[in-house]
Formats: sequence, C-alpha cells, structure tokens
Amino acid sequence: MKPLTELQKKAIKLRKRGLSYSEIRKQINVAKSSLSLWLKHIELKPEHKARLYTKHIQFLNLGAQSQKERRAREVTEIIKNAEEEIKSPLSIDAYRLMGAALYWAEGSKNGLCQVTNSDPRLICFMVKWIEKMFSMPPKNLKARLNIYPQQNEKQIKKFWSELTGIPLERFGKSFVKPLSKGYKKNNLYYGTIKIEIPKSINMKHRIFGWVNAVLKESVEVSLAERRWQFLKTTRSIPVNLIKNTRP
Repeated sequence: MKPLTELQKKAIKLRKRGLSYSEIRKQINVAKSSLSLWLKHIELKPEHKARLYTKHIQFLNLGAQSQKERRAREVTEIIKNAEEEIKSPLSIDAYRLMGAALYWAEGSKNGLCQVTNSDPRLICFMVKWIEKMFSMPPKNLKARLNIYPQQNEKQIKKFWSELTGIPLERFGKSFVKPLSKGYKKNNLYYGTIKIEIPKSINMKHRIFGWVNAVLKESVEVSLAERRWQFLKTTRSIPVNLIKNTRP
C-alpha cells in the first residue's frame, strides 16, 4: 500500500473536521473525483452529517430561487424588448383594430355594445377607445358591477368611476354573487365591470365589420366550415337528460 501524500493527509484531516468536498477543494487544488477516492472510507460524525445535510438543503432552495429569479429577469427582458417593437403613438388604423380585437374577445355579441372585464387597464383603454372611435364620452356610458358580498360596493363603484370617468349615477344595480358551493370563495379586488354604450347596435356591427376586414383573407376557414356544415345540425340535448344518463 502506497504511503499517503501530503495532499491526501490534508484532505483526510479536513474531512474528519466535517468539511464538504467543495469546502475542501477551496483549500487544496485537487479534483473532486480524487477526493471521492481518498475519502470514501472516512465516516463523518453525526453533527457533521447534520451540518452538511442542512447546507445541502439550503443550496437546493437557493438554486431553485436563483432559477426563479433568473427566469423572472428573462421574462422582464422579453417584455421590455417586445414593447420596443411597438411604435408609439399608434396609428389610427392600429388603434382602431386593437380596440376591435379586444371587443371581439371581451365584448358582447348580441344586443348593445358591452365590454365586461376585471382588468382596469383593459377597461380604461376601451372607454378611451369608445370615445375616440364613436365620439361617445364616458359621461354617456352605463356601467354595472359584478361583486361578492364581502366587498364594499360603494368603494368599488368610486374606484371604477374615478378610473373611467363614468358618473356614479350612471352605474346600475350591482350583481352580488351569493356565497354558495357553486362560486369560488376568492374574489377579484375590483370586481368585474360591464361597460355599456346606449343605442349602440349599429356601432357593434361596425366593430365586427372592422374585424371582418382583417379576417376576410381567411378563405380556408370558410371552405372548412362549408365542408363541415353538418355539425351545425346536431341537436342539443336537454340538461336534465344529461344528468339522468350519468352513472
């Protein structure tokens, strides 16, 4: 058996003091594989094992946190770069289509023009968009809240009124969701607001006309719909019948 080198002796001494391989390598310049070979028979004391285990757990947590923070920085950078791709102020056509797309996604499809959402930024944008596109000032709009019983209706109304410029007297009766198993217990801080434009059926058709102008080149959609027209003939099944068929 070959005699131990000075590096081996020092490594063994440090290991018996409870140091990890990484800590030992900071004091002696040697590969981790060599340490594993030299020190595999060294039994650590219980207190040393406990310290290294705690340190390992802390390292894992720090690693996860570090990855989370790094990903957050990456997302922030992506958003920042994307924002720089948009030239401001928007052209009138870009502004018109932005609002039309949001209405197509969040607006009512039947009856009057109505936009329902809980995001203050989206609602604020749509109120300004409505005024610019249809010369309809906020004071002429109507609004209605959808909230939970534990929320302060008066304060939430004041919040939306201040944000949108819609007078408090233009707010209709709020819908208060009952507390039952059918509803989620967590609530949106500002509730959900529905903005309505009076006498706006023709406005709604104009909005969809703008959307159609953008989508009119989607010929393949029309062809596919014609080929699968029979799907629209499927009869609806009564809800109570569906319940009765469950095992």
